[in-house]
Amino acid sequence: KRAQKPESATSVTAGVGSGSMDLSELEKDNTGRCRLSSPVPAVCCKEPCVLGVDEAGRGPVLGPMVYAICYCPQSRLADLEALKVADSKTLSENERDRLFSKMQEDRDFVGWALDVLSPNLISTSMLGRVKYNLNSLSHDTASGLIQHALDQGVNVTQVFVDTVGLAASYQERLQQRFPDVTVTVKAKADALYPVVSAASICAKVARDQAVKSWQFVEKEQDLDADYGSGYPNDPKTKAWLRRHVEPVFGFPQLVRFSWRTAQAILETEAENVTWWVSP
Repeated sequence: KRAQKPESATSVTAGVGSGSMDLSELEKDNTGRCRLSSPVPAVCCKEPCVLGVDEAGRGPVLGPMVYAICYCPQSRLADLEALKVADSKTLSENERDRLFSKMQEDRDFVGWALDVLSPNLISTSMLGRVKYNLNSLSHDTASGLIQHALDQGVNVTQVFVDTVGLAASYQERLQQRFPDVTVTVKAKADALYPVVSAASICAKVARDQAVKSWQFVEKEQDLDADYGSGYPNDPKTKAWLRRHVEPVFGFPQLVRFSWRTAQAILETEAENVTWWVSP
């Protein structure tokens, strides 16, 4: 079964407190997807706005992938740059949290939205009878978030996207989908355009928080949270996977069981299962 498209994801307006992000809706049900967004600044409905798109957590074998948009009026881009936002991968966790807190303080002209895709949704999409690969899932999620901003009344006139796959074909696809918006898709856009850098910070802050506060649905298992970075080449992550593989049922839903790292452990540590299909 093809995974649910981003446009139909449940949307929740997040609180605007301090630098922390309210992921309570995700914690209630982390088996599917969850969209969160800030209130839309009034100025963003009146003035032409730029919007950036980026993600966090595309590569890990553990935890969700988070797509984010950030937007502000073109007239306030210099104010966004003044925050000294940068590619989230070049920042420490404390720096990312501090910058997200600043964006929250500047909510009179900065808005954002997230789509949090659970490991379970990613894996079932990729392994279903009708394959829905990670690039297609990423493209559709980005499109869904841009559409979400437009549906919320944001006056989007320019969009900048960090590419997934070939930039030219991705840009052409988005430009056809949003003909009234000027779309730019580039590699390393999170290092080139401050509005994409801001989106990358939102995405990374959300993913880090989601992984730290992950609510295991497998209550009967003695599961620990010492799983390292979640990336396939992290020895601590590999050790956690080996500790928590169940011989028949496999891994907890924190794990993307479609990843080769997880499949390799299943092949050596789990039991072979033969499925009998009645005629």
